[in-house]
Amino acid sequence: MYKRKEFLRVSGGLALGLAFGSVAEACSPSKGSIARLGLQLYSLRDDLPKDPKGVLKQVAAFGYKDVESFEGAEGMFWGMGHKGFKQYMDSLGMQIVSSHCDYKKDFEKKAAEAAEIGMSYLICPWVGPQKTLDDYKKLAEEFNQAGAICKKNGIRFAYHNHDYSFTLQDGQYPQDIFMEQTDKSLVDFEMDIYWVVTAGQDPIAWLKKYNGRFRLCHIKDRKKGVAPTKGEPNLSVIVGTGSIDFKKILAAARTEGMKHYIVEQEAYEKAPIECVKEDAIYLNKLTF
Repeated sequence: MYKRKEFLRVSGGLALGLAFGSVAEACSPSKGSIARLGLQLYSLRDDLPKDPKGVLKQVAAFGYKDVESFEGAEGMFWGMGHKGFKQYMDSLGMQIVSSHCDYKKDFEKKAAEAAEIGMSYLICPWVGPQKTLDDYKKLAEEFNQAGAICKKNGIRFAYHNHDYSFTLQDGQYPQDIFMEQTDKSLVDFEMDIYWVVTAGQDPIAWLKKYNGRFRLCHIKDRKKGVAPTKGEPNLSVIVGTGSIDFKKILAAARTEGMKHYIVEQEAYEKAPIECVKEDAIYLNKLTF
């Protein structure tokens, strides 16, 4: 997610009265594919606040088994409370495995509620480019502290990258600082594959370098024929239509300890709900 410092307000968006047929059967995973495909709900950031239950019902029908939430205007649980959200997820046959959130505000409460409903992760989605490498070192220590709070509650803490941490700064990659100065017993990482590629880096090389540290990933494809540039606008496209070789990368990710595979759609070629539907059809058929 890019610069998610505050929730994007509803603007326009899709009228949710459209009827979409279930594609769950068509997306039934086969051996060697993703057993439980997840969706980052930020993909439907404009539609979700209008009708959370209706949107989530469609997501389930598309063959998603897991969801990763984020903090919108009504918090991580979209006005249902943590127990109400879990109850609704259960009724749809889905599970909330993680959420992006602000770890600097009411984090003890967030960790306790997440643990109470069986979530696995709370995740920092964005810290922004820092002025000095020492600033990244200070953030690594903050991650350790947040990780300790999560561990106390029986869940895990993780950091989700953008391109800036995979871009050289004063001869060093900030991502290396995060990896090396966080306690592996407290902090995991969510690799946003799109942003690693956008930074001109090889996701597989990083997965191998830090085996077992990247436990979640964002699957987000990138427009073909456009060279990565610093500060580029988001060029995400429907998974399977872009330039990223997910068959190869996800196979390596599985070998290197990846556990959660989560779709994130940030830019749209058609209605957002249709984009995530097509993402699910492609990925639930992909073998690797």
